[in-house]
Amino acid sequence: MVQETHLESVTVRRANKDDIEAIHNCIEPFVKQGKILPRSLHELSEQVDQYFVAEAEGAIVGCAVLEIYSPKLSEIRSLAVAEGAQRSGIGKRLVEACIERAKNENILEVMAISSDEIFFQSCGFDFTLPGEKKALFFMP
Repeated sequence: MVQETHLESVTVRRANKDDIEAIHNCIEPFVKQGKILPRSLHELSEQVDQYFVAEAEGAIVGCAVLEIYSPKLSEIRSLAVAEGAQRSGIGKRLVEACIERAKNENILEVMAISSDEIFFQSCGFDFTLPGEKKALFFMP
């Protein structure tokens, strides 16, 4: 269990291959709760350069990935913050890092599929885009 984390002691950075196991461990509790889709170590190793991690005192306390689908669309996925580090602003900083990357790569839209709509609304997300565009889903 991670001890309580203070935002000023946290660094958000791009992940590297040395972070793969820590990312896996960070998302695993949320996978078990059904809040995040599982990611294998192999999948993480293939996408590690797309991840951001939040690090405090040498430990990974959060992660998120910006999956880019096209020049128009990307998605923030696998956003996870360790239990003792939640509600300290780390999740918001990870989202901001993903959005900044999308801006730098000229991606037009960033979406997030989440069970915590209030959190994403606090980060500036909404249910509609300009022009009243809405995301609709279908599960075959």
